[in-house]
Amino acid sequence: MRVMLGMELRALRENLKSQAEVAGEDGGRWTAEAVSTRMGFSRPRLSRIEAGEIPIPKLGDLENLLHEYGVFDVDDQDDLKRIHLDSLKTEPITSYRPFLPSGLLRYLALERDSVRIRGFENNVVHGLLQTKAYATALMGSAKIVEERTTQTVERSLQARAERKALLVNGREVHIILLEAVLRTCVGSPEVMREQYAEIIRLSRLDTVDVQIIPAALPTYRAGFNFTVLEFVGLPNVVQSDGYRSTTMWSKPDDVGQFARQFDAMVKAAPGPSETPRILKALEEELWK
Repeated sequence: MRVMLGMELRALRENLKSQAEVAGEDGGRWTAEAVSTRMGFSRPRLSRIEAGEIPIPKLGDLENLLHEYGVFDVDDQDDLKRIHLDSLKTEPITSYRPFLPSGLLRYLALERDSVRIRGFENNVVHGLLQTKAYATALMGSAKIVEERTTQTVERSLQARAERKALLVNGREVHIILLEAVLRTCVGSPEVMREQYAEIIRLSRLDTVDVQIIPAALPTYRAGFNFTVLEFVGLPNVVQSDGYRSTTMWSKPDDVGQFARQFDAMVKAAPGPSETPRILKALEEELWK
């Protein structure tokens, strides 16, 4: 959780720096060094906090930093204080609101700093693989039932578009999907055909592997979606995303358990080279 808090504090500071520069003001006020001086921190301390290398030892320091960054909403403050307190504990499971005070989706804050992403999805196409049409149809169908606001839907769609950049910057991505996910019509047959084509296109990238577990294959399947995120010089984390919350595991034993589940499915599923064939066969059967 220390990594997440550091990422969010950096995002808040960089947002203020960008806003100042756009307004023609001095963005230097919001460098890590300048903020550290005002907060009475040693020069490298804030940078190390933002990198997740060290915790914020005092809750009062976090409160002062949030006031400096203009985070006055009580819910936002409580959310970040909770992350801070959780970073000092050893409990493995924590659920949070999906959006951070900076406006960034919580999982995106973690994904963008990872070096390797391993994801399993058993209900919908993984967000990193979704087309705009698929994501729009998916969120549109849930908007009324789950009482999602138009603003929330638009923010989520924008975040999904930003996630695509992760697939073209050298980050290693490995996604496993159940066949049932691809048999479920989202939007229309046309949307599904486009989504199949996008998965095939992405699977041809050197850093992207996609595997599909056939429905008829008698093998192990994890019970819910999860993503293992790996970092350089920082502990790995696991997250499971839902509309109302993001659940995270950071205890090494738990992260290891999820990694073993993923590895078991990798070994059991047809290899990545089989994915285009499987998708073309499903398209011929379902969406022609």
